[in-house]
Amino acid sequence: MARAAAAAGSRDGEAMTDASAIEAATRRLAAALDALEAALERRRSGDRGEDALAAQVHALGSDRSKLASDLDAAAARSRKLEAANREIAHRLDVAIENIRSVIEAPP
Repeated sequence: MARAAAAAGSRDGEAMTDASAIEAATRRLAAALDALEAALERRRSGDRGEDALAAQVHALGSDRSKLASDLDAAAARSRKLEAANREIAHRLDVAIENIRSVIEAPP
């Protein structure tokens, strides 16, 4: 009978040990799930950051293209203005020479 009581007590101890082990495993599982959730949130945050950077890179690329186009147009306009300036300077030189020859001509 003492053996039966000892066996019963031993089983109760095993039951407590099993329950403690299950509780410890449950706590470890909960901690692992919390860590997984935190890692997932960090990943999502990183992905949002990458998406924002990608959008900024795209916007900068668009701005660069527009600025390059504007620069090309301004350079072409500058070349036309320089050509017009040279033509006007040449015509003024011719007009000045004509006026001088008229002024210097004997009456």
